[in-house]
Amino acid sequence: MNAAQIAFYVCIGLAGAAFIVGGIRAARRSTTVRLPTPFELLIGFVTDFFDTLGIGSFAPTTAIYKLRRLVPDELIPGTLNVGHTPAAIAEALIFVTTILVDPLLLVTVVVSAAVGAWLGAGIVARLPRRAIQITMGVALLIAGTVFTAINMGALPGGGTAMSLGGWKFGLAVGINFILGALMSAGIGLYAPCMITLALLGMHPLAAFPIMMGACALLQPVASLRFFQTGKFAWGPSLGLACGGIFGVLIAAYIVKSLPLIALRWLVIVVIAYAAFAMLRSAAKARS
Repeated sequence: MNAAQIAFYVCIGLAGAAFIVGGIRAARRSTTVRLPTPFELLIGFVTDFFDTLGIGSFAPTTAIYKLRRLVPDELIPGTLNVGHTPAAIAEALIFVTTILVDPLLLVTVVVSAAVGAWLGAGIVARLPRRAIQITMGVALLIAGTVFTAINMGALPGGGTAMSLGGWKFGLAVGINFILGALMSAGIGLYAPCMITLALLGMHPLAAFPIMMGACALLQPVASLRFFQTGKFAWGPSLGLACGGIFGVLIAAYIVKSLPLIALRWLVIVVIAYAAFAMLRSAAKARS
């Protein structure tokens, strides 16, 4: 294990510890803490199961919340970041040790995304409900379009590189800073990160430790902001956190692979519903 990998694990460990401490302090201040329902646990299990296989968890979770009206729209970004953090850390620890990617690129991109998330969460915490609805609605439409393009072979499948240099290195770092900030608004990082790395010529497998490592650091960082503001839902967050861990372990060590094209078509339908539901809510709020 080299110095960059050690630095990565130290950062993830510190972020995880800060997340736990921040969560305990927030729970002591809050009067709305409650245990998750069985259905909320199931949401965490299913969404993080598919997340581990590369589908992503933010868009499907948002769609379920909108369909069942479980979480107010303005609390969805915080709930996603807080709830999916334990699963993101577990995924990073699993995939970083099994897929070899340039350690310097991994650490730099992960830290860049975390800085973006810290700044982004501070902005999201001050946004009004309608602004969040519009942001998430448009982002979901973009995500659905990207998934459709991937399924139809309209986007590149990637090259063979496991590292980047020069301007490509800098571009990857800069784009992930932006993606980290968008994560704080409930916009998933997986699909755009995978596409960015593929366009830069990296091997498809290289995206897994990078995007999962980024989420493992940026989500705890963003969660600290949401702990401070209280803009998240306790029960659903705990459901994602507790159920999600089991979903990750089963997907990573037992199932390992599924027909992802068919799953993406299903996710596209779900995302389309969530996008239009968000934008419809924003339109109603305006009227």
